Amino acid sequence: MSTLNRIPDSPKRLIAHAAAARHGVLDEPLVLSRAECEDIVARALELSKADACRVSVGSSYETNLRFADNQMSTSGVTDDASITISPVFGKKRASVSTNDVSREGLARAVAQAEALAKLSPDDPELMPELPAQQYASIPAWFDSTASLSADERARAALTALEPARRSSDLTVAGFIVCNANATAVGTSNGLFAYHRTTGANYTLTVRTNDGTGSGWVGADENDWTRIDFAGMGTRAIEKARASRNPSAIEPGRYTVIFEPQAVADLIGSVRGAMNARSADEGRSPFSKAGGGTKLGERIMDPRVTLLSDPADPQILGAPFDGDGLPQGRQVWVEKGVLTQLAYTRFWAQKTGNTPTGGGGGFGGGGGGLKMLGGTSSLDAMIAGAERAVLITRLWYLRSVDPRTMVLTGLTRDGSFLVENGKVSRSIKNFRFNDSPLFFLNNVEAIGPTVRTGDGGSVVPAVMSRDFNFTSLSDAV
Repeated sequence: MSTLNRIPDSPKRLIAHAAAARHGVLDEPLVLSRAECEDIVARALELSKADACRVSVGSSYETNLRFADNQMSTSGVTDDASITISPVFGKKRASVSTNDVSREGLARAVAQAEALAKLSPDDPELMPELPAQQYASIPAWFDSTASLSADERARAALTALEPARRSSDLTVAGFIVCNANATAVGTSNGLFAYHRTTGANYTLTVRTNDGTGSGWVGADENDWTRIDFAGMGTRAIEKARASRNPSAIEPGRYTVIFEPQAVADLIGSVRGAMNARSADEGRSPFSKAGGGTKLGERIMDPRVTLLSDPADPQILGAPFDGDGLPQGRQVWVEKGVLTQLAYTRFWAQKTGNTPTGGGGGFGGGGGGLKMLGGTSSLDAMIAGAERAVLITRLWYLRSVDPRTMVLTGLTRDGSFLVENGKVSRSIKNFRFNDSPLFFLNNVEAIGPTVRTGDGGSVVPAVMSRDFNFTSLSDAV
């Protein structure tokens, strides 16, 4: 009897799918169902002889299309399934990952993980595996994305390629990537969690052929049909042409108008800084001099509220983290006041707080950061500015001072000077040294909230004063 016939139906499908992939024939997306994940978890836990054990299962199916120099260059499909076995003996733990889902493969992974765990040093912060939990149902799966064809990806790319080919002054490059994923966690204490999601991401850069102008747009949605490819192409082309032949202005402190992607680029670091342990131990911008944290204090403009919520339609995150801990709505900053920090299970137990999960990360598996929006449109911000700098996005950000969250980075793909309520000219890019905390304390206006192209943030455009540009950059 063959190995394939000795194992249950769910791994049969995985092994058959792997064989088809080796021969270049992928007949269906490899995204494991709830029943298949339950089967894998049950078989792995049955094999384990440890005091406790956690089994994590992930599967993904990704399709992509890349284009550059006004022509399509690659189109591909990748898929994978991975099982991670994490046994515990007392305070010792280790993990082994495999994509061999046969009975022999799982037995080998369990044995390797248990041998490594017995050799590991004690982990004084190890928490017991969770029992069964209740999870919200997050509707993050869209067939329009999971079943996307190569023809549909190509038609989307042509919305930028065709106008560039008709022109004599533009070159475009872009990347379309769509994925379907399923994640499951099971423990020997009776927990089982399962979630599946889809995502479509599109980024487009348009350059003028004289090398002086650049326009960029990006979008990320769970539902492919929500992306306006033609509209994005038009915006990127307009920005590329408008940004040609930039002139230099002196570095210094300026009122800035950040488009949503630039806001996301800057304030994304706020998530990691919300770590409660770092704040309690005096290593954080949210630590108080002499001890304690800034919980309950105003740290931003009163118009700023930051939250994470996996059930929010603009976020649609996972309802649990890697431990299987349920994730819910967390309001981190409300009307400028720091109201919550992120607690791991260990640090929550030590300090008498409620865990937020995520291994200390911001919001854990609960999705990205959301900043509530206002009513000022980008056009209104420009019209209301006597003198300001309009920024498309930021890149190459690096930390300068973790205690104040001062970052350095560069503007990119379209920077413009606003004078007397109008965009007067394109300007050379800047290097900046500033903090998202300063930026969010100096708010002048806030626009409607949108989901940005990085896939993790939901933020508005923001107008802020006294942003610190330190030098010029010749890059476009």
